[in-house]
Amino acid sequence: MIIPELSQEWKTGLSFAWSGYIAVLSMWIVMQKRAPVSTMSWILSLALLPFAGFLIYYFLGPQRLRKQRLKRLRSRAGALAPADVAMLRDAREQAPPALRQMAALGTAACGLPVSSATSAELLSGGARTFDAIFEAIREARDHVHLEYYIFEPDRIGTALRDLLIERARAGVTVRLLLDALGSKRIGRKFMAPMRAAGIHVALFHETRIGRRLRPVTNYRTHRKIVVCDGRVGFTGGVNITDEEDARTRPDAYHDVHLRIEGSAVRWLQTTFLEDWSYATGEPPRQLDNMALVHLLPRLPPNEGAGDIPVQIITSGPDSPLEAIHRMHLAAIQSSVHRAWLTTPYFVPGEPALMALTSAALRGVDVRLLVPRRSDSLVVSAAARSYYDELIAAGVKVWEYKARMLHSKTLVVDDNCAMIGTANFDNRSFRLNFEVCAVIYGTTLAKPLVAQFETDLRSASPVRANRRQPFLRRLGDSIARLFSPLL
Repeated sequence: MIIPELSQEWKTGLSFAWSGYIAVLSMWIVMQKRAPVSTMSWILSLALLPFAGFLIYYFLGPQRLRKQRLKRLRSRAGALAPADVAMLRDAREQAPPALRQMAALGTAACGLPVSSATSAELLSGGARTFDAIFEAIREARDHVHLEYYIFEPDRIGTALRDLLIERARAGVTVRLLLDALGSKRIGRKFMAPMRAAGIHVALFHETRIGRRLRPVTNYRTHRKIVVCDGRVGFTGGVNITDEEDARTRPDAYHDVHLRIEGSAVRWLQTTFLEDWSYATGEPPRQLDNMALVHLLPRLPPNEGAGDIPVQIITSGPDSPLEAIHRMHLAAIQSSVHRAWLTTPYFVPGEPALMALTSAALRGVDVRLLVPRRSDSLVVSAAARSYYDELIAAGVKVWEYKARMLHSKTLVVDDNCAMIGTANFDNRSFRLNFEVCAVIYGTTLAKPLVAQFETDLRSASPVRANRRQPFLRRLGDSIARLFSPLL
């Protein structure tokens, strides 16, 4: 088949059309006012894809979302624990200035204050986590709230569904919020018994076309939250899937979770209720406190303060302040003796990379534990591209080789520990809705140090002079170019 040559007029017209396309696309992306590196990456990437580029950016490109805070609920939750004030005043006076500033940063960035817990327990492994969650749900008498990124209709998912049905039939109010993309395998047939039992089920950012003028496919709730009666709360890295349960799968992910009791659970509750209101459209406006309580279940009565300072931190694309990102950097920058980071996905931006290397250069024992191979080859390749720079600055990099490492923790010195749902990458810091708990003091720091040391027994150090095939080094370098987009 002979393709006719285009005339000069056609060539000129196509050139003008191409130039106009690039100009409009560039203005659209530039007006988002994102990081220059990310902006240029999007422009250069999409300029190479004349028509597909527009669709990719339209569906997956960055955008600002608006998610209303339930101000009355936050005010009520804060007013319910006056005993916290006295305890936290004493703890604040004893805390190092850097930790006091961290707490102030967290409050300013996401609006949630430091609270307290009567207990904070580190749960290692999916089996132990599931047992603790199931026990708390069995003991619930008023309500159970769950929010998950991944909820699979497998053995553990079915067992949890059946337990929730049992509690709902016993008169407990059950609300289940699932990410529509992460839990896409949950179908109507699986959910039908829950709905029949009176369980309220909602999907976060449904993926069906036409529900929004511009889709929000790229913005997921990555949060894992369980709240029972407003008194017991869970968060961390463990999703509801057999992939996290070594009793079912010998190659299950290695992960950790957190169980807390006390007034700090109210802020996990508040986070869930705001997400529920956003996902379902149940309006918080024009409601007095009593009406709000009837619409979104009541918080527990006033309780005494615990002796463990805890701060729940949330972040997402509805806020440009990147609260969890800032708290990670503040913690690393405040470190004096150690900063030990565990993450399954390591794709740091320039500020995060600078914080880690600067801490190592001033003599802090900085350690990074990542999986030898994650479930994303591109992310693993991008992570490897940073190793030489980190090691040259004195950061000790370890690769966990036993199984897929899925823990997301940071322990600084002996007085600050963070555990939550956020990976150490751009997606978690900027695109996903995430939550983490910052526990000030030694209560969680000591167990996390012990857990980290245990995990190192199944890991190997990355050497500065290691030999790598040329094609791997090339692939790692190319993957790094896409770091702002990962």
